[in-house]
Amino acid sequence: MTDFAALLQPDRGQPARDIHVVHPDAYAAWLAVQPARVRAAVAANKVTGKPGNRAILPGEGADDWAMLLVCDEPLASPWRIASLGDGLPEGSYRLADGAPLGAAGLGWCLAQHRFTRYRKPDVTGPRVLLTGDVAGIEEATRLAATTAHLRDLVDTGASDLGPAELEAEADALARLHGATVTVTRGDALATGYPMIHAVGQAASKDRAPRLIELEWGDVAHPRVAIVGKGVCFDSGGLDIKPSAGMRLMKKDMGGAAHALALAALVMQARLKLRLHLLIPAVENAIAGNAFRPGDVLATRKGLTVENTNTDAEGRLILGDALTKAAEGTPDLILDFATLTGAARVALGPDLPATFVQDEALAADLLAAADAARDPLWRMPLWDGYDDMLKSDVADMVNAPDGGFAGAITAALFLRRFVPAGTPWAHLDTFAWRPTARPGRPKGGDAYGLRAAYALLKQRFS
Repeated sequence: MTDFAALLQPDRGQPARDIHVVHPDAYAAWLAVQPARVRAAVAANKVTGKPGNRAILPGEGADDWAMLLVCDEPLASPWRIASLGDGLPEGSYRLADGAPLGAAGLGWCLAQHRFTRYRKPDVTGPRVLLTGDVAGIEEATRLAATTAHLRDLVDTGASDLGPAELEAEADALARLHGATVTVTRGDALATGYPMIHAVGQAASKDRAPRLIELEWGDVAHPRVAIVGKGVCFDSGGLDIKPSAGMRLMKKDMGGAAHALALAALVMQARLKLRLHLLIPAVENAIAGNAFRPGDVLATRKGLTVENTNTDAEGRLILGDALTKAAEGTPDLILDFATLTGAARVALGPDLPATFVQDEALAADLLAAADAARDPLWRMPLWDGYDDMLKSDVADMVNAPDGGFAGAITAALFLRRFVPAGTPWAHLDTFAWRPTARPGRPKGGDAYGLRAAYALLKQRFS
């Protein structure tokens, strides 16, 4: 694991190279006061003052140089200097002229993290950023470590990360913070959590389904439930996916990875809340005992669900987990799930489709997302589509025919398991970055994590 604490260090005047971060609007004025050798260097590198322009700036001595980056990202952006985090030679650096660090420490750290479980890492030394913002170092490195671990979980192949491994992750987290873990496994789920059992029953015994619960904090504090979809691999079940659709299904536990990460941040910051983490962990496999299209499933809440599609399994396991979460009368429920392709069609990978059952919560969550530069996009819990969930033989179906409003109808399905007066937010997140960007390599990624953490810090610090 990357030692993020080594990448951000207090600036005590140690030798370091300067990084000049210049806004395009200020570039002409900055250039006008530079010595001739600097003006010649930027001209040779065809720097015109556009965002992304960069150049090495010569100093007075042969080995004396600095870095220029033209950037229009605001101080609140974690990615302002992320492109330099893995693009500079190893060594120590500082922002020139005492410029504030802002949120850039996170991107600087994450740019240097690589997923190396299955291959040898590149042997390169660290790029250390010195900063006078000593108070911000701990938070930035903590966020970086948690985000990197989330990414690593999503990037791990399903053969190495099944329900038992998610349970081990919760156990390790509990030991670290003095929390307690309760697990309901295998056939023990059949009566209390019948939908989790139905989805996971076809998996092999060593990958048996389970509901993992972690509890932490003072019982006198407000109760917050965090729920994460933990489908460790999704074949689609008997409604089997095509091979192209299965290619990334190791990431279908991305909701669980987000929930574990958020729980870790809550406990590290010792927020004043009573945490209840719930992860329904399954593999949606195919065998003679797999659940079938047309099966009518019982639920923990007592409703019945006509299963119209075994590839709409995530909402089933979340339904039982949300029911259990609600039994604790929480002040807030947050759930994360790689739930629907419809959300990606509508919003692409960068914007988690966000459904909120409480206007005050919606306002606070979207404001937190904006402040953290971790965007969310609110989608409607449109009552007019609730009839799409009607069944001829049961209380509802899990996946309406026709495919219209797929992300919305999935959220409406989940809403059936959340009490009407309970503030609840559902984040339908992709958990995968298809194209690399500075500080964010192709692969597993966190979407909505920092937004949710900022919300909880605001409410429960």
